[in-house]
Amino acid sequence: MDSEFLTLPGSRVSIEAATWRDLNHLRQLERACFPKDAWPLLDLIGVLTMPNVVRLKAMSDHQMVGFIAGDVRKSENTAWIATVGVIPEFRRQGIGKELLRSLESRLEVGKICLNVRVSNGAAVKLYEEFGYTLAGMWTRYYEDGEDALLMEKICE
Repeated sequence: MDSEFLTLPGSRVSIEAATWRDLNHLRQLERACFPKDAWPLLDLIGVLTMPNVVRLKAMSDHQMVGFIAGDVRKSENTAWIATVGVIPEFRRQGIGKELLRSLESRLEVGKICLNVRVSNGAAVKLYEEFGYTLAGMWTRYYEDGEDALLMEKICE
């Protein structure tokens, strides 16, 4: 897969396929992005190795600054965005948008679903910009008891 490049002020970010070799970088990214909800090691290994998962990383100066993964369920004609994160110092630079755009272009399904914290207004706004709509709520979904919004997008 060819890399896609996004030029940001002062840096050049590439979007490329992630592999199991990215495990340590992904662990660091998870801790930085999700201090309350960082995935355990086995979940990270799974997202990097399961054959039905499309996984992309954003790289800047040999550092993983973002990650997204989509779990494709062909029998349901659906994909679930399992995780998306950009480390705090690289946020609001378009990396999350580029990760989402790049992932969606690789998902050949009729519907894409995701969960997001009710309190994560920036992420909700981003998903709405991409055409995701509210499909429900999962109460007390997160470890700390916060609810999750269920959002979905019908693909054309």
